[in-house]
Amino acid sequence: MRAGRAMSGAILTGIALFAGWQVASGVWMTAKARLAQVLLDRAFAGTVTAGAAVRPWPWADIRPLAKLTVPRLGRTAVALDSASGEAMAFGPGHVAGSAQPGAPGLSIFAGHRDSHFAFLRALRAGDAVEVTDGGGRLTRYLVRDTRVVDAGRSGLDPDMPGRWLALATCWPFHAIRPGGPERYVVLAEAVAEAPEPVQSGARFSRPAGLLASASRDHQLGMSRP
Repeated sequence: MRAGRAMSGAILTGIALFAGWQVASGVWMTAKARLAQVLLDRAFAGTVTAGAAVRPWPWADIRPLAKLTVPRLGRTAVALDSASGEAMAFGPGHVAGSAQPGAPGLSIFAGHRDSHFAFLRALRAGDAVEVTDGGGRLTRYLVRDTRVVDAGRSGLDPDMPGRWLALATCWPFHAIRPGGPERYVVLAEAVAEAPEPVQSGARFSRPAGLLASASRDHQLGMSRP
């Protein structure tokens, strides 16, 4: 009897310790993400002022590439020049092979659903997403569509006509384990100073291919000719 109670107590203690570790780990990751954004914001401001990339901290091998702003939600995030798993612990990252922010084609950013890109679930057609690049140039996009795609066959075409922005994160938002096979994508189109009428349901223009790009957690299959 005593042995049974001792075993039960040990199991409960182990569960409690594991749960505590999980909570502490989650708190630390959130705190790190928020602190990193403060440092990245300063580095981005320095980049715009100096006209050259500024490191967020002395040993960083990443650089701030752009600032994303959603006026309706009051959300901002400094995006990095890499979408590696290490980089995205600090902020959303630009997917290699996609267009640069504000340039013709499709510019793709990936971020974590439980931190920097948690706000994606609240975006809707017609919302403005403002992207400021390292030169201080601002491009205003309007959300045209949101959809769930397969991570390896997303249909995202980096060479699609016009100037487009895609924000991607893991799906579903409340999944227990990250890095599943699906991604939630917000597709937005660049507009002139006078906003254009919103037309939802914009299409991804070509069948999906595969272009190695973001980290394994956020890899997106992008189509090319």
